[in-house]
Amino acid sequence: MSFLDIANLQKSFGSGYAVQKFDLSVSRGEFISFLGPSGCGKTTTLRMIAGFEAPSAGIIRIDGKDVTSLRPNQRNIGMVFQSYALFPNMTVAENVAFGLKVAKKPSGEIAERVEEMLRLVGLPQLGSRYPYQLSGGQQQRVALARAIAPKPQILLLDEPLSALDAKIRISLREEIRAVQRQLGITTIYVTHDQEEALSMSDRIVVMSEGRIEQIGTPFEIYNRPTSRFVASFVGTLNILQADVIDEASGRVSLDGQEIVLPGGLSRTGGSRSCTLALRPEAVSLSNGEPGHSRLQGIIEEVNFLGSVIRIRVQLQGNTVTLDTFNNVSANPPTRGQPTTISFAREDLLVLDAADAA
Repeated sequence: MSFLDIANLQKSFGSGYAVQKFDLSVSRGEFISFLGPSGCGKTTTLRMIAGFEAPSAGIIRIDGKDVTSLRPNQRNIGMVFQSYALFPNMTVAENVAFGLKVAKKPSGEIAERVEEMLRLVGLPQLGSRYPYQLSGGQQQRVALARAIAPKPQILLLDEPLSALDAKIRISLREEIRAVQRQLGITTIYVTHDQEEALSMSDRIVVMSEGRIEQIGTPFEIYNRPTSRFVASFVGTLNILQADVIDEASGRVSLDGQEIVLPGGLSRTGGSRSCTLALRPEAVSLSNGEPGHSRLQGIIEEVNFLGSVIRIRVQLQGNTVTLDTFNNVSANPPTRGQPTTISFAREDLLVLDAADAA
């Protein structure tokens, strides 16, 4: 049985919708990420779950209880914001204790819980400091400790790492996930960063223009996108236009070169053209294994990125980008050089007919 149920959630502003027909069931202890570009409705959805925004329609249930009309302080939810939102006139320990004091917990219990939370987030010696004396990463750890100190049923995080530099973000996201697993707390995490969502989540909800595009595990979202938006938003992608030769057998022509797709082309809806998607890491500069698809082209660009070399190959109208590991014993190809690229048939995705039109 799901722990958090969201049914037909909607939020309108005037004649437009920020969120439309949002349905989601979350298991107890699950880590869910809302992923999408700015303005897609992910933060608005989070704020409705928290009680900061009133839905225009729909129902929110936590552990079987309808909380749709309850105020934020009646929902037993912890929230971590992008801006830390710490009280500047309070010490670290006082910030962490704030929710416990509001709940009128005994002073001994508060002191014990604050000490426990500071140990949990790796700041056991900083309780007497003020927020201005901490780094951004330390402030966000304090904000996390404050949110989970009252033992909320659900933890909500609204792009908590976006103000931090890249190295700190990687470290802190690992810490957040470790804390979440240790506590077993049901968590909703809002981000526009695909790497964060892919590395942290049990499941990802990809959103666009207020709607859910796809819900799935990181593996499913990356490897089996169900729409052009998901395929292009999550990861780097080659979008290729092909002419259909035979729909039933899956034969198509890419700039005059024939390849065969697995499973036929039922999703093209009878169109004589289709849109295909191919991940750069699925392509190699070789003839490939028996049964692999092969295409002839010209090396158009070679970019050295350290451990990875990114190569762009021009067919005719289509261009294919591929990534290969840097090999110190082999020189990379040169611009203008003819080449053969190959990939497994199952790595080529056929996008929806509506997207291919």
